Amino acid sequence: MEYSPRKMQELLDQNDFKLKKKFGQNFIIDENIINSIVEKSKIDNETLVIEIGPGAGSLTYKLSLSAKKVLCYEIDTTLKEVLNENLRDCPNIDIVFQDFLQANVKEELKKYSYKRLYVVANLPYYITTPIITKIIEDAIPVDKIVVMVQKEVGNRFKAVPGTKDYNSLTVYLNCFFEIKKLMDVSRNVFLPKPNVDSIIVEFCKREKVELPENRQLFFKIVRDAFGQKRKNLRNNLKNYPLDKIEKVLQKYHLDLNARAEMLSLEIFVDLAKEIGENL
Repeated sequence: MEYSPRKMQELLDQNDFKLKKKFGQNFIIDENIINSIVEKSKIDNETLVIEIGPGAGSLTYKLSLSAKKVLCYEIDTTLKEVLNENLRDCPNIDIVFQDFLQANVKEELKKYSYKRLYVVANLPYYITTPIITKIIEDAIPVDKIVVMVQKEVGNRFKAVPGTKDYNSLTVYLNCFFEIKKLMDVSRNVFLPKPNVDSIIVEFCKREKVELPENRQLFFKIVRDAFGQKRKNLRNNLKNYPLDKIEKVLQKYHLDLNARAEMLSLEIFVDLAKEIGENL
């Protein structure tokens, strides 16, 4: 398979394929970036890889050279001919033409044997968060997620307490994964070129998820704490027992004048436990 803007455009033209903005289609055309993604993912021949949105198959092809199997979910059925041509020499690729968000992935996985399950993908910007949320909520047993996402979104995923990008989504994701940046990606490696740069982020499954028994209360406290970004905890959590909140905060040398972005996952867990015990 050849990688270049010219070759990609020729392939799309030969198959009368028109890029669709509604699906957030920006295809990778830089072989070096693709090789880096595969290398940093640490895939081997015991790994089943799920790829969401293979597009023209540029990343898919390289994944297939290292993985035991690649299971792709592609919403755009008009890509069938393009994918058939690009991946004709790859017998270990299965493509499901279905919206990943609607798919019963756990049922599909019963067809395969593997030691490790990774998600590796160049995710459409507009559904990045719903895709990762689905993986968590559907309890899809992934060991690792390596995804290319919009830089602004990726910065929120990997943010740490005390930074402007840290928010309720960061806390939620960190309950289940250890998250870090692998590399930055220029907008110039895509066809068509998007208006933003990208970032590749790695999510490694936490071996132990330590959350309070009342998870619903925990996630509500997190959302409410970040409810109005500029307000402190005294204001955002005014409908909770503030004396109990203050008791927990003092353990961490904080008070009710602190804002939510100063609180680590550990502090939010303690808050939920303390409040839950006193409801």
